[in-house]
Amino acid sequence: MKRKIGITIFTIGILIVSKFWVGIYTHDEFGGKNVFIKHRPIWKTFFYSPRGMSDLKLSEMSTEKQTEQILFDEFVLKHQTIE
Repeated sequence: MKRKIGITIFTIGILIVSKFWVGIYTHDEFGGKNVFIKHRPIWKTFFYSPRGMSDLKLSEMSTEKQTEQILFDEFVLKHQTIE
C-alpha cells in the first residue's frame, strides 16, 4: 500500500515539473506541433504565434494576442531553433 502511494506521489510530482518545463508550440509557417524545453518555468504549455507569417505589427493586435505573441517570441523564437 505504501509503495502505491509513493508511486502516485512521484508520478504527480513528475507531471507538475513537466508542466512547468515542457512546452508545445505550433509552427507559425507550417502549422505542425513541436515539443520543446522551456528556458524558465512558466505554467503555460501551449504556444502559438497570432501573427503567423504576416507583417502584422504588435501594436495592431488585441491585448490577448499581444501577450501570446510576446510569449511565443520569448520562448520559441529567441530560445529555440525552428526547423
